[in-house]
This record gives sequence, structure tokens and C-alpha cells, in this order.
Amino acid sequence: MTENRSSLTRFAWISIGASLLTLTLKSGAYLLTNSVGFLSDAVESLVNLAAGVMALAMLTVAARPADEDHAYGHSKAEYFSSAVEGILILVAAGGIIVAAVQRFLDPQPLEQLGIGLVVSAVASLVNFAAARVLFAAGKRAHSITLEADAHHLMTDVWTSVGVIAGVGVVAVTHWQPLDPIIAILVGLNIIRTAYQLLRRSVAGLMDASLPEAELKVIETVMSRYRERGVAFHALRTRQAAARRFVSVHMLAPGAWTLHDAHHIAEDFEGDVRRELADTIVQTHLEPVDDEISMRDVHDR
Repeated sequence: MTENRSSLTRFAWISIGASLLTLTLKSGAYLLTNSVGFLSDAVESLVNLAAGVMALAMLTVAARPADEDHAYGHSKAEYFSSAVEGILILVAAGGIIVAAVQRFLDPQPLEQLGIGLVVSAVASLVNFAAARVLFAAGKRAHSITLEADAHHLMTDVWTSVGVIAGVGVVAVTHWQPLDPIIAILVGLNIIRTAYQLLRRSVAGLMDASLPEAELKVIETVMSRYRERGVAFHALRTRQAAARRFVSVHMLAPGAWTLHDAHHIAEDFEGDVRRELADTIVQTHLEPVDDEISMRDVHDR
């Protein structure tokens, strides 16, 4: 059983708290050092903060129960959150690259790099701890919002590692152009993360089918029931955040009673739900010996 959706908002608060703390630390590192690499790191934390606030809002909406206007609930609100986060990341990446190019064309000396490196390292540890918590909760609850937030924080961690390493090299070699080059690489990495988030969000909003591994689980269950004399066609699946939807036509032998066919269908639906948590399964019973039974709605 997955976690209650309303309880997930506490993880969004963890993300917000971590982003506020790291934004403060990284901004301090930038002000101390004048490093555009540290500036890019701070901008990414600002995006994480905005994303955390959006995640909190969307998780609150997604936790609402089904009502007359939303019979299937509000879980798709999480896809809006991850899409907005992806767009915010793209904007941040653009800003970082512009600032880095300007610094590359007009190099400036860096200061107090030792203190700046220590402050940035502390910020990275904060992000790493928060990301691990969000990853675990997102996987457990099948929450794309928490997973997106965790990806942001982990991207921030790897960004910081790269920035710290690069600025450390600058401190030793005094080769100033390396600082904006690092910032440009950070921006490109952020763009890659944004693309992945947007692609997944669009797939959810467009009712893409379940992943191949989960379709194989459904097929395994259906194969057991084929051995009992039934057939299947017109399988359709989709996912809305944590909730899965499966519909399929079940063809039963014409000699079966409605009572028997109904019980087989109930057993099948129960088996799918046991294999895939939080799944709504709908079966449409048809007689296998009726030629129109194999017609799909798309064939009509």
C-alpha cells in the first residue's frame, strides 16, 4: 500500500527548507569569492526553492479526494508541478550560461576561495541528505512531484561537486577562464535534467501507457486466466501519478453463466491490483463465440 497522498506535503517542506539553507550558503560563497561558478550554483538553489513551493501546492491539490467534477481524483496535478519545474530549470540554465559567457569575455579575479569552497561543500551535504529522503518517499509513494524535486536536489549536488572541483583548480592554477567554463557546463547539465522532467510530465498528461515492465506484469496475470478458458483484447493502460488505470475486454465461453463469468472477472481484477498497487481495473465481459466481441472501439 502506498503512502497517503496528504502526508507527502511534509516532504515538500523538507525540500523548501533545504533550498532556503543552501541558497543562503551558496549566495554567501558567491559574495565571498566573486566566482560565477558559485553564482550558477546559487541560481540553481533558487530554482529548487521555487520548485519546492510549486511541489507543495500541487501535492496539496493532488491529495484532494475525488468529487463530482473530478471522478478520478486530482492526482494529475503532480504533472503540472513537474512540468513547471522543468521550465524553471530551463530558465535558470539560460541565465547561468549568459552570465558565464559574459564572465569568460571579461575575466575577473576570485577572492577568499578557501572559505567559499567550505561553504559550498556544506550546502552540498544538505542537498544530498534532503534528496535521499525525497527519492525514497517518491519511489515509495509513486509521486512524480517528489521524484522531480529529488532530481533537482541531486542535480544541484553534482553541480556543486563540479563547481567545487573547478574552483579548487582555479585556486591552485589561477587560470581564470576555467570558472565561467565550469558555469557553462553546469548550465548544459541543468538543461539535460529539464528535458527529462518535461518529457515525463508530457507523457503523464498525454495518458501514456504504463511502463513495459508493468505491462508484462499484467500480461503474466492474463496468461494465467487464459489457461482457465478466457481470452482478452483491447487492453488499455495509463497512469496518473501514483494511480494506475487498466481496462480490458474479457471474453468468456458462451456456455458460462453470467455468475461464473463475473466471478472470474472479479478474480482477475483482484490479482492485477495485488501485483500493481493503487490500480483501478475495469473489465468488459463479452462472449468469446460472438464474432462482434473481438471488435475494438477503434474498429467501429
